Amino acid sequence: MKRDFFSSVRRLSVLVLAAAAVSLPAFAASPFDIVISNGRIIDGTGSPWYSGDIGIRDGHIAAIANLSAEPRKQTLDAQGMVVAPGFIDMLGQSELTILVDPRLPSKIYQGITTEITGEGSTIAPQNDAILRADHDAYEHLKLTPDWRTFAEYFARLEKQGMGINLASYVGATQVRRMVLGDADVQPIPAQLDQMKELVRQGMREGAVGLSTSLMYAPAPYAKTEELIALAAEASKFGGIYASHIRSEGDGLLDSLDEAIRIGREAHIPVEIWHFKVGGRKNWGRMPEAIAKINAARAGGIDIAADTYAYTAWFNDFSAFIPPWAHDGGKDKLVARLKDPAMRQRIREDMLAPGHPWDNEWQEIPGPEAILIGSVNNPKLRLLQGKTLADIAALWKKDPPAKDRPEADAIDTLFDFLIEDNGDTGVAVFAMSEPDVALALQQPWVSVDNDYSGTSPEGILGMDHPHPRAYGTFPRILRKYVREEKKLTLEDAIRKMSSLAAQRLRLTDRGVLKTGMWADVVVFDPAAIRDVATFDQPNQLSEGMRFVLVNGVPVIAEGKMTGALPGKVLRGPGYKK
Repeated sequence: MKRDFFSSVRRLSVLVLAAAAVSLPAFAASPFDIVISNGRIIDGTGSPWYSGDIGIRDGHIAAIANLSAEPRKQTLDAQGMVVAPGFIDMLGQSELTILVDPRLPSKIYQGITTEITGEGSTIAPQNDAILRADHDAYEHLKLTPDWRTFAEYFARLEKQGMGINLASYVGATQVRRMVLGDADVQPIPAQLDQMKELVRQGMREGAVGLSTSLMYAPAPYAKTEELIALAAEASKFGGIYASHIRSEGDGLLDSLDEAIRIGREAHIPVEIWHFKVGGRKNWGRMPEAIAKINAARAGGIDIAADTYAYTAWFNDFSAFIPPWAHDGGKDKLVARLKDPAMRQRIREDMLAPGHPWDNEWQEIPGPEAILIGSVNNPKLRLLQGKTLADIAALWKKDPPAKDRPEADAIDTLFDFLIEDNGDTGVAVFAMSEPDVALALQQPWVSVDNDYSGTSPEGILGMDHPHPRAYGTFPRILRKYVREEKKLTLEDAIRKMSSLAAQRLRLTDRGVLKTGMWADVVVFDPAAIRDVATFDQPNQLSEGMRFVLVNGVPVIAEGKMTGALPGKVLRGPGYKK
């Protein structure tokens, strides 16, 4: 009996040792392509940092352990640095500029490795009428659009290569333009069916969901029922609904109610883009907006938001014009601005309180709060960086009148739009810092750049962008983490990585974990900072030591490598 007992023990010991051997990581199967060593790993989940090495093989994280004795082709020394998941830009706008400079320096120097784009008007689907209407935007960037569908656009990206990963929504504005043009009309059932089929096509070709930008014509012409019908189609393919809501000012709460209703009735998760409270008279209302979203979440609606954490937004100059004046598109708008009677009617609408549209003119402190950014007309380029008040004085327009004791610069706005054919981008200073910070601190708020990737060089460097184009993510790490301590470093990185990945159902990104794609940033938490300002925006952020996209360094030792390892990320409804 004793012999049998010890024989059993020996057999059990052999089995245990064999099982242990099987479970040991096979690090030596082949050398790692890269080992990131000696860093403080913040994995993106919100957990505290820990020490370790990260081994990368074939674009994926192959091991996280003490790898000091393991063979590798390259070592990246992260001594004194934070190692974190690559940052995910929840609204990036780079679908055109990535064709101009696919490295996207402004993005990678922030640590952005993945961008989600497509705000209402998306890169596809396209038709000849839309391309003619949008000709100025393509001409400005010297681009020739040779695609009509997402499949064709994504194929162009994959052939060209890109410095970051990119995914896109299919825009409700875009499918409306495809079927109804730019007119203020409502679809008949057959037309709505056409729009729904375009959403389905976009989802099958890889879109991650449906997007709306309900402030910019022709989007305001769409009724809620139309949006529910389109969102329901995206929902069937596992997509989400992301929205620049109808109003971020006086009508903020009603606009949130609309987004919540769309989520409920279309059975689809909701993402509120660039969550804000706009307009001086609305300052301090962020707690109301947060309470509304928290109540919806408590009631079972999957709704969250993102922010870029600046007190100025950036939009089309023409957004100050009431929606009816945009009916028929940009050329019709410019024609109305040239007509004295139409100008007077537009002015009266802008100055009259109580309009149902998001009247941003009523929300700004004055023309000095509007800064001219990007223009299409080269003759206006010298005015980039000046305020509307500066230009009114320079052009000697808008003198005081009996009914206007102070110059309001509305005529200057009209004439500038005429000169730039309705295509000017402006920064608008009309948010409060406490509201901005409070939004950022919410556990369900991630981060968006809300600006296209750009560069200090070449065609892209000729624009005068919002500094968020270069600085959003480092600014949050500098200002709200290091200086003001309104976020912990671990939570800020969670917002920039795993929270965003969860919203987009990117199950293989956003966390440092074995098997995930190796999108990784290595930075000095004491040195990371934004450099771009409103006066001098074309300046790259500082502090990123290494940035890897799919296991390939696009920044190494603080310098851009020029590598283009990015991938098109397609949504769950994608069909080859």
